[in-house]
Amino acid sequence: MALKQEALQRSFVIKRPGGNITLADPNPTMTPEQVMVFYSATYPELTTSTVSGPHIEGTQLRYEFCTTVGTKG
Repeated sequence: MALKQEALQRSFVIKRPGGNITLADPNPTMTPEQVMVFYSATYPELTTSTVSGPHIEGTQLRYEFCTTVGTKG
């Protein structure tokens, strides 16, 4: 019995109080921080966010962008 090897696809989620937004991976060679900068032109809250993850969900590596504005230590 041969093992099948598959690469996990990455997904990026912006965590928002009103609901999460899932973003596609613009370039698999980019780091999660570079992806966050890439999307910050469209989603300005990413300029003050942090990256957490990856979390494995099925066949995906899920990274979360969590906003740090408005939170207290």
